[in-house]
Amino acid sequence: MSEQKPASERRPFHHLFGLSWYDFFQGSDFTTEENFDLSRKQQYLDLAIARTGPGPTPRALPDGFENLSRHTLVTFKSYQEALDGWALCELICHFVNYRKQFSPSMKELLPQTDFRLIAVCVRSPDNLNLKDLARREMLKPVSAGVYDLSYPGVTIRLIVIHELPRTPNNAMLHVFSANEELMKYGKEHYRPFSPETTTLLYQLFKTYSEDSEMADKLKDFVQQTIDELLRTLPPEKRLEGLSPEERLEGLSPEKRLEGLSPEKRLEGLSPEERLEGLSSEQLRVALEVAQRRLHANGTPADQGRETRDG
Repeated sequence: MSEQKPASERRPFHHLFGLSWYDFFQGSDFTTEENFDLSRKQQYLDLAIARTGPGPTPRALPDGFENLSRHTLVTFKSYQEALDGWALCELICHFVNYRKQFSPSMKELLPQTDFRLIAVCVRSPDNLNLKDLARREMLKPVSAGVYDLSYPGVTIRLIVIHELPRTPNNAMLHVFSANEELMKYGKEHYRPFSPETTTLLYQLFKTYSEDSEMADKLKDFVQQTIDELLRTLPPEKRLEGLSPEERLEGLSPEKRLEGLSPEKRLEGLSPEERLEGLSSEQLRVALEVAQRRLHANGTPADQGRETRDG
C-alpha cells in the first residue's frame, strides 16, 4: 500500500491559500486554521477564520470578505478545480459539523449569526448555472466578482477571483489566478505582513511551474517570477532541502574551500592526501613549518626529559 501523503502535499494550492490568510491576519485578533479536521474520516474544511478579540481587521480585506463573523468558514477551488453544487453542499455540511463542535452543547447551539460561509473559486463556476440561479432569485450580485447565494436556511458568499477588480486589497487572491495579467498584478501588489511571505510566493509559483497543463506563455512568466523571488530569498532558504552534494554542485575547488581555515581544509585527510599534488618547494616549506612547530612545542623526547627532570 502506498504511503499516505500529508494534506499539504496532496493539495498544494489549498495549503498555500491557507498560509496566505495566516500571513494576512498577523498581529490581529483573528486566528486561522487550514485543513480543519471535522471528523474521524478526515473531512477537511479548507480554511476557518476565528475572531478571538474585539480588535479590527488589521488591513483592508479582499472584496467579499467584509464584516467577518465570529467564525468564517471558507472553501477554496483552485484554477484546476470547478466549484459545483456538491462543493457547496459539502461547505454547508462542514458548517453544521463545525457549529456542533464549537457550541456549548447540542441543545445550546451558537447562534447562526456567529457564522459566515464563503466559497472562493479562481474561475467562473462552470457547473453552476448562475443565470438560472439569478432567475430563481437564489443568486444576488453584490459587486464585481462577488455574489450571495441563498439556500434554505443559509447564505453562501460566492467570490470569483477572475472577476474581481485589480485593487490592492484583492492582490492576495489574484496571485492564485491562472490569468497572466491578474497574476502579475497580484505579484506586484501583494504586500508581505510576515517574514515568510517571500517563501510563500516562491512555493506558490513553484507549484504553478510543476503543472504540466499550464500554458507555455504563463509558464515563462512563472519561471521569471521564480528567478526574481530566488534573488530575494535569504541564503538559508535557498539551500533548504538540498543535500551537501547539491549545495556544492557547480562550485570550483577554490570556491568550496573559500572561508575555511587551513585546519578545516585538511580535516579528515590522511598524511599522504595532505601532501598529494604539492610541488617540491611547497613540500620543503611544509616541512619547515612542521619542524618549527615541533621545536616550539618541544619534541616528545624533550618532553620526556622535562618530565624526568621534574
